[in-house]
Amino acid sequence: MKFISWNVNGFRALQRKMDVFSWLKETGADALCIQETKLHQDQVQIDTPGYHQFWNDAVRKGYSGTAIFTKNKPLRVTYGMGIEVHDQEGRLITLEYEDYYLVTVYTPNAKRDLTRLAYRLEWGAAFTEYIKRLDENKPVIFCGDLNVAHQAIDLTYPKNNKGNSGFTIEEREDFTALLNNGFVDSFRHLYPERTDAYSWWSFLFNARERNIGWRIDYFVLSKRLSSSIRDARILTDIYGSDHCPVELDLDLKG
Repeated sequence: MKFISWNVNGFRALQRKMDVFSWLKETGADALCIQETKLHQDQVQIDTPGYHQFWNDAVRKGYSGTAIFTKNKPLRVTYGMGIEVHDQEGRLITLEYEDYYLVTVYTPNAKRDLTRLAYRLEWGAAFTEYIKRLDENKPVIFCGDLNVAHQAIDLTYPKNNKGNSGFTIEEREDFTALLNNGFVDSFRHLYPERTDAYSWWSFLFNARERNIGWRIDYFVLSKRLSSSIRDARILTDIYGSDHCPVELDLDLKG
């Protein structure tokens, strides 16, 4: 099975740049998980024959939001993690299938001045507990913009960014704690030493053309699924956002 995740930085803006559904069909993906839709569902029109659509909008218009387009109809759909304070920004959708869960997630940004770091860590701890509970029932595949470069190898200038939003010790340790609860970063599982592999670039200073970036978009899955990973790819040739899509190919039943 093929899964793709993409922080589109505004779904309507992406639609002006490309035919999203035609691209999706060309990929052959079984599911496309989207973050930062920046809309309410009634503000967009997209027909996806052969794919079911699920949207989770933020209360605040034009902000955050997630969506999943999937070929396989889920048994159950859950929006948010069931904690009101964390479920106002449309950051989480969970699809339950017979043998696994598929989750799209858009982790809060700590903000440049770190004014949201405390909330970011509170949210991260709650998310880890949520994923652990799912994993007790059946394996989990979750993906999205996690707003953290986990290791120094995951960004171009680690020394210069030490302590900055997305590369604070606290955010990195939060992700480590999640992985230590029985999960694997699919890309690093296959490519532990690959450098210059990024999924986000600033719009400034021709950063993407110069490949000055960060790897902050992930597919993470229950460790017991790690032997099913066929490939984990970063689709750097796909434009339309300041992020590029990331892909996970698994030997998995629908």
